[in-house]
Order: sequence, then C-alpha cells, then structure tokens
Amino acid sequence: METYKGCKIPKELYYDIENQVWYRLEEDGTVRVGATDVGQTRAGRMVNVRIKPPGKHVPKGKPIASLESGKWTGPVPAVIEGEVVERNEKLFDQPDLINDDPYGEGWIARLKPTNLGRDLKDLVTGDVALQKMKEYIEREGVECKG
Repeated sequence: METYKGCKIPKELYYDIENQVWYRLEEDGTVRVGATDVGQTRAGRMVNVRIKPPGKHVPKGKPIASLESGKWTGPVPAVIEGEVVERNEKLFDQPDLINDDPYGEGWIARLKPTNLGRDLKDLVTGDVALQKMKEYIEREGVECKG
C-alpha cells in the first residue's frame, strides 16, 4: 500500500482515475468495486448511497451506484460492464464506511464481468496507477487525512 499526501493507494487494484473508482479482481471471477481514498476525501462524509440491486446488468459507462455527501452527489460509473451479484448492504445504514474504510468495509458492489479483458484495458494498475493518482492529487489539490 502506497501513501501520497495522506491518501492510500493500493497498487494491486485497478483504477478509473478520473472518477476515483477502484476495482479488485476476486478469486471467484467477480470484481469488487469501491470509491478511492482520494474520491471519498473530495466528496466528504457520505450521507446516502444507492446501489443497483443484485441481478441487475450494468452497461459500461452507466452507474453502478450513486453516492451522496453533504456537499456532493454523483454516480459511480462502471468501467467494467457486468451483472451486480452482491451489494454492500451495510452502506445503507452506514454510508460513511466509504469514508472510514474505502478499500475494506466500505466497498460498494460486486460484479460478474461481461468482458473483463476488454474493460481492464480502460483501467490502470500498479506503478502506472500510482503515478496517475499522484498527478490527479496534485492537479486537484487533494490532501487525505491518512
């Protein structure tokens, strides 16, 4: 796990940098999705979360979920197209788990990907992700609490 300006950046994840969404490839072939530390820091404390129900197909580019904080509301767009197989029900009662543990308890949904090989090409991981994330943090002037 790398840290830059207090923001945690796990190198093993795949990232949609502009939307600050992460994807983790699970052993069962599904993909877990969540908001990055940078994303939750910029948004502020989450107050409401809407997540597509299991069984719902999410086309590439369409929202898997919608997040709402005191100062921001926005979609979590799917770079990886697929069917929602699970959503984090805990977030309905505790949306700020996204703030407290964005890469752990605060995950948003799990997808069964439609075309993972195609979609992974639109994400960055490892050292490339780290570099792009640092550039984003600099450009947007983000400082995480760490």
